[in-house]
Amino acid sequence: MLIGEVARRSGVSARMLRHYESLGLVRPSGRTGSGYREYSGEDIRRIFHIESLRSLGLSLREIGRALDDSGFTPSALVGDLIAQTRERIAAETELLTRLRRIDAASPAAWEDVLQVVALLQALGSKSADARQRAALSSVEVPVPVEALVEAALSETEPNVAGALRWALARSGDGGPALLAEGLGSPVAAVRERAVQSLAEMTGGAATALLRQALANPDVVVRRCAALALGTRGVADAVPMLIDMIVEGRNDVDAADALSVLASDTARSDQIASWLVGRLAHGTTEAAARGRVTQALAAVPGKTASRALVELSGDEDRAVALTAAYLLQLREAPSSASPPSTATVRPAAPPRSSSPTERPPASP
Repeated sequence: MLIGEVARRSGVSARMLRHYESLGLVRPSGRTGSGYREYSGEDIRRIFHIESLRSLGLSLREIGRALDDSGFTPSALVGDLIAQTRERIAAETELLTRLRRIDAASPAAWEDVLQVVALLQALGSKSADARQRAALSSVEVPVPVEALVEAALSETEPNVAGALRWALARSGDGGPALLAEGLGSPVAAVRERAVQSLAEMTGGAATALLRQALANPDVVVRRCAALALGTRGVADAVPMLIDMIVEGRNDVDAADALSVLASDTARSDQIASWLVGRLAHGTTEAAARGRVTQALAAVPGKTASRALVELSGDEDRAVALTAAYLLQLREAPSSASPPSTATVRPAAPPRSSSPTERPPASP
């Protein structure tokens, strides 16, 4: 078969067939009487083998080795091709991501493009100072929120992480949806960074995700969500906040958040009832009962007052003294008029000459 016909049947141009011949990949088995190249059936099969290997990404040199080296191992070649392809895909994906982020910033001129590129590079810098400056500068130079979220979820340096959360809180409405993916990450540190970022964001989308986070399997995520929701006045956080007080986990912050919720008179008595319920729980240890007693001090209303009156006679001396002292503070501002608990006779705290049993300092 002459070269022209081989080209038509194989789809390989005559020029490429001559190039293969010059490299020694495939040589025509014969010549016609006029000196034209003549390819045998075996030559044509070799051409198809060459094209098949080219489709896998092999270079012509690698193809020659694969076809002619009897000791060549196909599995090793395929393994190398897989590794090279993955590297190429990763590089091209990174480039595509960078281009999309630049496009999302809607640059008006090349100078704007260069500024965005510089900030994106700085966010990925090995220098913590450079990353922090980039985060703070992102408010002036628009940076795609996707880049800020990616940086925030991977940042380990506290100061830089704080700057990134600050930038995210001012980045617009796209952040919460991207951070939602972080809440479901298999990596605990990523989940924690995601909920911390949401905690610093305002708006309904962030609050809705924090509500969902109260059911997250990760207790650290649940606690952070509860603290954020408590300061926003979201009552869903109350059970988790009380658990934190009982367990002594961020109990001071939890009590502060609970006091914000209790400032709403419509729910203060209910919160007080929940706290009293935990005091009555048989498994609540002494230290936890003390923390719950102190938490009652920030809850207004008659239910909390009655609870403190009863606790002032508690058989746990530390709880009793704490409750009695808190009652004094609670009633002091209204000394000119009958206290709200006048109908309830408070139990007097035990007297003692020991300095170690004096009422504790204000919590």
